Amino acid sequence: MARQTSKRTVRVARKLRREMSLPEVLLWQRLRQADVRIRKQHPCGPYVLDFYCAKAKLAIEVDGI
Repeated sequence: MARQTSKRTVRVARKLRREMSLPEVLLWQRLRQADVRIRKQHPCGPYVLDFYCAKAKLAIEVDGI
């Protein structure tokens, strides 16, 4: 059973996309060069994943400064 993502979580994810931490920005610059599609600040149920690759079913969380 999949968890539902609330409108609040989507709003938070959109805000976080605009306000990424320095470690997230640095990693995002590298991930964009990869051959796979990576989503940043992806809402997943009640959580917001820093980076997500749907094809690989891979979630990446980065600790900020």
